[in-house]
Amino acid sequence: MPKQIPFIIANEGCERFSFYGMRNILTVFLMTSLLLAIPEELRKGEAKNVFHTFVIGVYFFPLLGGWLADRVFGKYNTILWLSLVYCAGHACLAMFEHSMTGFYTGLFLIALGSGGIKPLVASFIGDQFDQTNRSLAQKVFDAFYWIINFGSFFASLLMPIFLKHFGASVAFGIPGILMFIATFVFWLGRKKYVRVEPVSNDPHAFLVVIRSAILSRGATRTESRPGLWLTLSGFALAITGLFFIPQIGVVAALCSALVLVMGFGGAGAWIQLERVRGIHPDAAIDGVRNVLRLLVLFALITPFWSLFDQKASTWVLQADHMTKPEWFQSSMMQALNPALVMILIPFNNFVLYPLLARGGVKVTALRRMGTGIAATGLAWIVVGGLQLEIDGGDPITIVWQIIPYALMTFGEVLVSATGLEFAYSQAPISMKGVITSFWYLSVTVGNLWVLLANSSVKGEAVTAYIQSLGLSVTAFQMFFFAGFCLCAAGLFAMYARNYRMLDNYRQA
Repeated sequence: MPKQIPFIIANEGCERFSFYGMRNILTVFLMTSLLLAIPEELRKGEAKNVFHTFVIGVYFFPLLGGWLADRVFGKYNTILWLSLVYCAGHACLAMFEHSMTGFYTGLFLIALGSGGIKPLVASFIGDQFDQTNRSLAQKVFDAFYWIINFGSFFASLLMPIFLKHFGASVAFGIPGILMFIATFVFWLGRKKYVRVEPVSNDPHAFLVVIRSAILSRGATRTESRPGLWLTLSGFALAITGLFFIPQIGVVAALCSALVLVMGFGGAGAWIQLERVRGIHPDAAIDGVRNVLRLLVLFALITPFWSLFDQKASTWVLQADHMTKPEWFQSSMMQALNPALVMILIPFNNFVLYPLLARGGVKVTALRRMGTGIAATGLAWIVVGGLQLEIDGGDPITIVWQIIPYALMTFGEVLVSATGLEFAYSQAPISMKGVITSFWYLSVTVGNLWVLLANSSVKGEAVTAYIQSLGLSVTAFQMFFFAGFCLCAAGLFAMYARNYRMLDNYRQA
């Protein structure tokens, strides 16, 4: 085992405590303090929008961090400098609990810092391994995900108590201290790390090949360019979507535009990619095609994230209407998720997977992820059933939320813990940071679906249709997201059958 791994693992444990410590009390703080000037009937929707907008930012900035690391500064320097930005964001939350401008500035800095380093720490772990010891990498990625949830568990359990008894400054200040410790621990290992140097001005980089393919007229210079027209259609739809900013909000509109440009641009490049074989080396062409295949898989995972991240918003708000002990805060229920993760990761690796292997079932990364998406859809069917009981006026104990938490956590372990190593192993050497950032971008798109769904139910026609079904808006959305996720699981399974696995660890 590389001796530098403990520094990265310890850094991640402290950083995740800091992140989940502030994230898991964010909705409660918004509802009970920062957004009190907003009418009570609108406050819940506004708190959910702020929360998911913040999460979108966290998982959008990995694109920036991945590009800076792969092309300019390298992973180590980018992680260290953005960690300092991250610390400044925590300081703003602690100091500006009564200032909306100051508090939102802090959220922006945390989104920039946390999002920027998010793909890099995972890919930096992968850089410490090569072809000779890559069998250890999946174990380390599992340990990496375990320590994430170790930090999340204690943050979820303790921060609601600190918020209630000591106020927002202390509750947001403690995560800031942990982030400073995380940065210091990472710096301590600086002389031990394997550092893969950034590649700048690469004439055969991913975006260069994509652009060449889209603009290519073929060998005869007279061929039509369907890929170009498809890409331009994506830009036109993206620009059209910006006119809906008043209805869906700036963040949702901009993210929708990004998704349209990436989707149509990727499809356009795929159509014409073979035209630039010879202009660019075969390795570059095949690398782009493999990346585009990978991005289709990532797109099919986005419904999982749209469900998973609502445990810190929709599920917390549901818990407010359940019976529970007076000392128990609704947001404390989230501690169950990381606690179950810490149990399920060793259980899966030492009991479940070996048992399935002895039974002749090959447990591949793609099979794990497809099963995890389906399990999350089932969790939301259960939570939708609980909402029907609440809407019917029947008192229901918060203990019932254990069932959907268990199902969704099982899905999380299969999707998220597996996906980190999968994304790294499939990425070309020069694109480790960027591809891992695309993995995290799928979380942004997942939260985009939540914002769009929240906006859609504000229309009178949609509301009237939901009422005609005899359901509340909340229950309808829960069953809608469950169906959305189960459909994605089916499509993921079909696509994964023909996916060709790669091994892109560096040579020793």
